[in-house]
Amino acid sequence: MSAFEKPQIISHIQKGLNYTVFDCKWVPCSAKFVTMGNFARGTGVIQLYEIQHGDLKLLREIEKAKPIKCGTFGATSLQQRYLATGDFAGNLHIWNLEAPEIPVYSVKGHKEIINTIDGVGGLGIGEGAPEIVTGSRDGTVKVWDPRQKDDPVANMEPVQGENKRDCWTVAFGNAYNQEERVVCAGYDNGDIKLFDLRNMSLQWETNIKNGVCSLEFDRKDISMNKLVATSLEGKFHVFDMRTQHPTKGFASVSEKAHKSTVWQVRHLPQNRELFLTAGGAGSLHLWKYEYPIQRSKKDSEGVEMGVAGSVSLLQNVTLSTQPISSLDWSPDKRGLCICSSFDQMVRVLIVTKLHKI
Repeated sequence: MSAFEKPQIISHIQKGLNYTVFDCKWVPCSAKFVTMGNFARGTGVIQLYEIQHGDLKLLREIEKAKPIKCGTFGATSLQQRYLATGDFAGNLHIWNLEAPEIPVYSVKGHKEIINTIDGVGGLGIGEGAPEIVTGSRDGTVKVWDPRQKDDPVANMEPVQGENKRDCWTVAFGNAYNQEERVVCAGYDNGDIKLFDLRNMSLQWETNIKNGVCSLEFDRKDISMNKLVATSLEGKFHVFDMRTQHPTKGFASVSEKAHKSTVWQVRHLPQNRELFLTAGGAGSLHLWKYEYPIQRSKKDSEGVEMGVAGSVSLLQNVTLSTQPISSLDWSPDKRGLCICSSFDQMVRVLIVTKLHKI
């Protein structure tokens, strides 16, 4: 691919914020997005922005008692577009951004900070019930149905005597019919665990030797296809999730992506073979996954095992001197993206020429 044909990552709008921003998410079917974080005084904040005439307009600022770490729209309907958030005190709240004074759902979900959250079954993405998964420093991963008060529908916690590990990232997947659904969780010691929610069992686990910062399936609403895991030491791993070998698990390819921690991975909604990784040195890298000629083969015993593909770097850009802490593609407009960084900036990015890849 020549330099002229390569996608370009262009910083379209950038805005300085007066607080530490931990997460940002597009509001589905709109030119709006939310940023979440905490003020220096120790309170939490949600801001709602709209892109207007090449600039950002602040529509609403909501201050809450506790710092807000993470958020998702994944379990809401397109009509309501409620935001689910996890905070530093272990609370899971769901907010109507039009009337944010009192949460529409609230539960003390964890004993410690909720580091990570994901949603499925809303926005017409994924079959089955609307559910939210939270992962916490207390070592537990819990699945919530907002229609059911107080208690999680699933609780994955360390067995008696096992060390509790800080859970840094969770992701839903395999939600292609009413029955099937999985949650993948990544921990500070490099553990990745795949929980089958239908059978309430641990389906697979592995260890990538470094803390797992971000996990994402290439699509939540299809039979498991690919999973990307990013780590503290600048590497990411792409697992082919189609074929699970009884002892070797899933085939994978790993790539040294950044000189420092890879904080986030996000797949392009309109093309699941393309994904962005965000790094600790303020850089973004755009990757393409290539499938092998055959995705599975038989081992010496005649048992099916997966074959990993390869990844190639399409483009990279350095936006900040500080880590890029969160990243979200627009679900509606191909190539439109937002990211936040620890220099208290939020940026709207345009990635060009993606339709040609």
